[in-house]
Amino acid sequence: MSTARRASYGALTATGLALALVITGCSSPSPTPDADSGSAGGDLVLGVTSDPDTLFPWKATQFQAVNVLQNLYGTLTEFDEELNVVPGLAESWDVSEDGLTVTLNLREGVSFADGSTFGSEDVKFSLDAIKDEATAAVAASSLASVASVEATDETTVTLTLSAPDAALPANLAVVNMAMLSSDDTEEALNATPNGTGPFILEDRTPSQSITLAKNDEYWGDTALLDTVEFRVIPDESSIVSAMQSGNVQLAVFDDPLVAQTAEAANVTIEATPQLSYHALQLNATRGDLTDVNVRLAMQCAIDRQQVLETAALGEGEVTGPITSPAYKSDPDSRPCAERDLDKAAEYLDAAGKSDGVTINTIVSQGEYATSVNEAQNLKAQLAEANITLELEVLESGAFVDRWIAADFDAAVALNGGRPDPDGMYGRYFTSTGNLNQVAGYSSPELDELFAEGRQSADPEERKAIYEQVSDHLEDNAAWIWLFTSYSYTATTSDVEGYTPMANGSLQYLRTASIK
Repeated sequence: MSTARRASYGALTATGLALALVITGCSSPSPTPDADSGSAGGDLVLGVTSDPDTLFPWKATQFQAVNVLQNLYGTLTEFDEELNVVPGLAESWDVSEDGLTVTLNLREGVSFADGSTFGSEDVKFSLDAIKDEATAAVAASSLASVASVEATDETTVTLTLSAPDAALPANLAVVNMAMLSSDDTEEALNATPNGTGPFILEDRTPSQSITLAKNDEYWGDTALLDTVEFRVIPDESSIVSAMQSGNVQLAVFDDPLVAQTAEAANVTIEATPQLSYHALQLNATRGDLTDVNVRLAMQCAIDRQQVLETAALGEGEVTGPITSPAYKSDPDSRPCAERDLDKAAEYLDAAGKSDGVTINTIVSQGEYATSVNEAQNLKAQLAEANITLELEVLESGAFVDRWIAADFDAAVALNGGRPDPDGMYGRYFTSTGNLNQVAGYSSPELDELFAEGRQSADPEERKAIYEQVSDHLEDNAAWIWLFTSYSYTATTSDVEGYTPMANGSLQYLRTASIK
């Protein structure tokens, strides 16, 4: 690929990012592009391989759904291009000296897509509902430290915390924390989204396309594009053909081989390293996987570099659990940093499973391109250790349903990473985490470590804590972390102003335009 990889992590120094995440007062303006607002225009078609499985932001886990929703909804804080936490719907926030009271100062003049005014009652409604177990919000655990929410006045919200929470600003920036109108319901929003984002829903044809139009009442700089159509085209190779014929102007590929074939006179490719990670998730509550020795045997039987080379042409790097740049895990700090079939056999023998085990494994087809190749390579490698993966390949929506219900022994998964490790894993690997059922593993030691990580404001202390988290996850083979890779953003020559991000966000569609 002729284009150089974009160093998206470059500005994320360990100290700089950690300090950005500590709860402190903040009054800098929200990031907006240097653009003559509304001066451009045009209709952009973005090729995607599957339709969003939900339009309700609090429950969105599918990448395609998240990519659409983050352009329709607003959050209290946001990430900028370098993944620093910056103001969003909260234009500033203040924290008490003991760290137990956070005062959010809301942006004025913000309205929802239906024209109603955004205010403190909507923030209270949203945060209380996300915390409510009955809502089944996927980011509920990110508000574990929030004891109460008070709408102090029309533009002020006061959060009372049970303990200081250094991860809270970053956790508030994800679309699963979108601010909703207190008048809306899940059923209504799945039909007609009603957000405060730079775009509004214009049209949807299920399984074919979803079209967004610029929101002229957006509180920030108005989007330059008139519309963005997410057009469903079942496979990445077909999207390439659509781009080369001029029917699609932008796409984000997972498969480097497809990206290479896309590059042409009218299409350029920008490769961006991602925080998202590929893993073989193991459900330690099911069958043979309840025995740590079986899980460790699987861990030792896998050559991660081989998986990377098979699935992604070696475009990426072997990873440990934490991909956040300031807290990045050392992939060599794990049992069997290199493949060791003898050690795998020893672990199986210790489990009393010398004759082998069979693990039923779900695989998503359609959400990302490398999944089936990963699964086939893992199956072949583990077979050499007398471990059989029985693969069940599912379309994206069915996979997500099974995944959320924890209805699997193992899952070949691509999970989104975050700049802060608490938001990344606190909801998975703590005993009260709302996705702990999906993770299939927790321990008192992890509960304590995550609590310490949230409460510490010292970057070096937090780094040491999350190193212990990473080691514990690896030593117990909670999952088998494989590799991180790149996203390949393909744009035709008439697209300007779009910025890919290391967290996979498409938020900078708001700054894109067509020549």
